[in-house]
Amino acid sequence: MAAQVQHLSLSQQQRLQQKLSPQQVQFVRMLEMNRAELEEAVKVELDDNPALEAVNHDNIDLNFSGQTDDDGNDFHESADDILRADYSDPDDIPSYRITANNTSPDEEPLQPVLASETSIVDFLWEQLGERNLSDSQKIIADYVVGNIDSNGYLQRSPAAIADDIAFQTGLLPSVSDVIDVIDIVHSLDPPGIGAANLRECLLLQLQRRSDVNTSENVTLAVKILNKHFEEFYKKHYDRMPTLLGVGKQQAADAIALIRSLNPKPGNVISDDVSSYLSQQIIPDFNVDIEGNSLKLSLLNSIPELQIEHTFSEMYSSYSLSNAKLNRQQAEAASFVKQKYDDAANFIRILRQTTSTLYDVAASILNRQKQFFLTGDEMTLRPMVLKDIADDLSIDISVVSRATAGKYINTPWGVFPLKFFFNEGLAHSRGEEASSREIQSILKQIISDENKRQPLSDEQLCNALRRHGYDIARRTIAKYRKILNIPVARLRREV
Repeated sequence: MAAQVQHLSLSQQQRLQQKLSPQQVQFVRMLEMNRAELEEAVKVELDDNPALEAVNHDNIDLNFSGQTDDDGNDFHESADDILRADYSDPDDIPSYRITANNTSPDEEPLQPVLASETSIVDFLWEQLGERNLSDSQKIIADYVVGNIDSNGYLQRSPAAIADDIAFQTGLLPSVSDVIDVIDIVHSLDPPGIGAANLRECLLLQLQRRSDVNTSENVTLAVKILNKHFEEFYKKHYDRMPTLLGVGKQQAADAIALIRSLNPKPGNVISDDVSSYLSQQIIPDFNVDIEGNSLKLSLLNSIPELQIEHTFSEMYSSYSLSNAKLNRQQAEAASFVKQKYDDAANFIRILRQTTSTLYDVAASILNRQKQFFLTGDEMTLRPMVLKDIADDLSIDISVVSRATAGKYINTPWGVFPLKFFFNEGLAHSRGEEASSREIQSILKQIISDENKRQPLSDEQLCNALRRHGYDIARRTIAKYRKILNIPVARLRREV
C-alpha cells in the first residue's frame, strides 16, 4: 500500500486587531454609570485601595481635559477603539447609535431592586393567612398564587396545576380541589385577581359590585360580558342598544361601567412600585434659568480624590532609592507601586469621565436651549447623537454611553437625556421640524377628534399635511405606537 503523503504549507495572513488598555475599559464602564452607580464605584475604590483618599466632600473639579492613559492615548480618542471593538464593520453599527431612535432590545433600562417592597404574591399571602385553610389547601394555594402573572391573571388550567402538585409534592388533589382554592383567591383583593382571562376578570369585579348594588347598570354590564363580549371587545358600541334591547343612554352607562374596571388587577401593586421608582430617579445634572441664560451643574456626592500622603512618600522613596532592596523591601515596593498607580489612574479616569459627561450635557443644553427656557416641546430642535459627537469631536459611541440612563433636573421636571434626541422632518415653510413637534401636533389632533368617528391614519396624514407636514401613513402608525395611541377603531366611544 502506498504511503499517504501529507503536504504542509505555510500561509501568511495580515490581521488588524484593536486592544483596549485597562484604563480605556475602565473609562468606558464609568462613562455608562449613572450618578448613584458612579458614587458607589468611588466608594468601593476608596475602601479597596489604601493609596486613595478623599480630600474633602466638595464636588470634584470638572476643569479637566487632555489627560492620557499610560500609553499616551487621549481617553476621548479611545472611543474609536471602543467602536471598533464593539462592531467589526462600521456598516454593522445599529441605527439607534447614530439616529434619533436611541433604544434597542439590548438596551434595557436598569431599575433598582426594592427588596422591601410588597409583591402581588406577598399581598395575596397576607390575605390567605387570614383564611382557615387546611394543609392541603395551603399547598394548592402556593401553586395557584405562584402561577399568577404580573398582570394578575392565572393562565394555567386547574388540571395542569393539579398535575404539577402531584408530580412535585406527592399530594394528589382533584381538579375540583384546585378550583375551590382558585375560588378563594378570586375572593381576595384586588378584585379580579386570579382570573383566567379578561372576560372573567371583569365579571369578577362586577360580581363584587352586584353584592351591594343590584342596579340595572350592573345587570346590563354582566349581560354584555356574558353574551356580547366580542362586540364589546371590538368596540362595536353602536350595536349594543339593539343587542341589549335598551336605550342608547342605558347601553352607554353599562359600557362606561365596564370601562371603569381594572383590566390588569395585578398592577394595583406593581403600579405602586413603579410610582415609587419614578420618585427615586436621581438626576445626574441640574439646570437653572438665570435671566436668558442656563446654568448647568453636574450633581454628585463624589469628593475630590488624591494619593494618600504616606503612599506618596513611600513611592517617592522607593523610586529614588538606588540601593539594592531585599526580598521583603522589594515586595513592599511592588505593593506600593501597584496601589499608587491604580489610585493615580482612577483619579485621572474619574475626572475624564465627569468632564465628558458635563461636556455632553452642555452641548445638549446649547442645542435645545429654547426648551430648557420654556419647557415647550414644540421648541425642541432635531438632534441626533452625531450632532453632539461633532460638537465635541468625539465618537458617537461615547455620546451614546454618556447619555444612557442619565437624567437632568429642569424647572419643568426631570427628563432622561435620551428625551432630547429626535429626528428631523421637512416642513412646508422650508424649515426642519423635530419629530417631537410633529408628535405633539398629532396628539392634539387626536385629542380634538370626534370620538364617535375617530380619524383613520390616512385622515391623520391629511390633517398633518394641512399643518405643513408631509408624512407617510406608516410614519403616523409609528408615532401612534410611540405615543401609546390605539388605532381609530379602538378609540371609538359611544
